[in-house]
Amino acid sequence: MAGATRDWSRFDARERLFRIGSVVIAAAVVIASWQWLDMSLRYVTTAPTQVGDLIGRMYPPDWAYLPNAVGPLAETIQIAVVGTIAAVAMAAPVAYIAAENTTPNRATYALGKVIVTVSRSVHTIVWALLFVVMFGPGALAGTVATAVRSIGFLAKLLGEEIEEIDFGQVEGVRATGASPAQLLVYGIVPQIKPALVGLSVYRWDINVRAATILGFVGAGGIGVQLFEAIDSFAWRTVSALLVAILGVVLVSEGVSAYARRKVR
Repeated sequence: MAGATRDWSRFDARERLFRIGSVVIAAAVVIASWQWLDMSLRYVTTAPTQVGDLIGRMYPPDWAYLPNAVGPLAETIQIAVVGTIAAVAMAAPVAYIAAENTTPNRATYALGKVIVTVSRSVHTIVWALLFVVMFGPGALAGTVATAVRSIGFLAKLLGEEIEEIDFGQVEGVRATGASPAQLLVYGIVPQIKPALVGLSVYRWDINVRAATILGFVGAGGIGVQLFEAIDSFAWRTVSALLVAILGVVLVSEGVSAYARRKVR
């Protein structure tokens, strides 16, 4: 009919059917997963009572124990610092070969992607278990586990930063007769330096948190004492250690935020 107007719709019939079908499928997957996992809610009603009982046993914290935690806390921070520095040193060449615009060939590109995937696919605790077997219990295993786990994270994000650089600057440096090392130092590094510093600080912040639990598998740090306190039901000691860990994490968060602001 002349002059008639059509009602506007954001999605046509096919798109609406697809969206509704996606929601139905997602709901079916959630329900099926719940049934498969056999998760029961019968303990939910008693959870508040149990939590209250645990808090009662943890209060007040055993502040007198905190001097014994100074050394392990310092070791935890050192594990994170040394592990992060080692990870940055190892991740830089991996990022170079994992970036499509700088990798020498397809074989090195595939190698870089494999290293990134393997590193990121295994949790820090699993790496720590492996290195405790190899090097024995202690901070060395925790440091190596932290470094190996961080390589994939840093190399992936640095590789993406390298892929987004202005390659015209690199070609300009190459036109001066620069060597491959000079191309890297003067053409690539200046463009990714802010990202490199920011990602390194951010990963250190993550590693401080991760290092607090490495002691559960014998990889050093405050986690050793925390595990022993939990295992012996010394809940007041546990609460004191948790407060100490919280303080360290808050300080690391502040340092990380300050450093990231400076490199923007």
